[in-house]
Amino acid sequence: MKLIGMLDSPYVRRVAISAKYLGIALEHRSVSVFRHFEQFQQINPVVKAPTLVLDDGEVLMDSTLIIDYLEALAGPGKSLMQGDLDQRLRALRLIGLGLVACEKSVQLYYERNLRPVEIQFEPWVERVEEQLAAAYSALERELQKQPLKTDGSIDQGGITLAVAWSFTNLVVPDQVGAAQFPLINAFTEYAEGLEVFVSTPIE
Repeated sequence: MKLIGMLDSPYVRRVAISAKYLGIALEHRSVSVFRHFEQFQQINPVVKAPTLVLDDGEVLMDSTLIIDYLEALAGPGKSLMQGDLDQRLRALRLIGLGLVACEKSVQLYYERNLRPVEIQFEPWVERVEEQLAAAYSALERELQKQPLKTDGSIDQGGITLAVAWSFTNLVVPDQVGAAQFPLINAFTEYAEGLEVFVSTPIE
């Protein structure tokens, strides 16, 4: 199977790291939705990263849906999601908030770097900034209530949180800070030190 997309995308990186934890080998192809648009279009006409091309040629997209498929391939014994309903619910909250943080970071980056300054809409930017701050504030509260494990293990909630924080710090670093979100920052430092994160760096 082939994973298509750049690792500077939090969605692509999330899939790549999850696949490694699940023990599923993927051939990664660094194809950019911007620089290699036509090449990507030949693989997936809607040009969405990440794209997973199965061995039979079928195409899947969207990081959450791809990870769901990889979880099914790996089987329950290797799942990155907890079986206990309460812990699964908490992981889903972390994942949802982490994905919102990714989405709002992408929107801010695109607004600042792709839209000409003269047509940027400041009220929209302010709203997205507020949403981004709200997502990380909620994540910080979740870690205050129940810290994530730092014993060498990690689950999907932790993967998504760490990937999101690293991405936000890459593309809109002015929006976040270790002093403001110390628990998120500390956990991400732990996660980024794990071998599977080190071997899947942001490109």
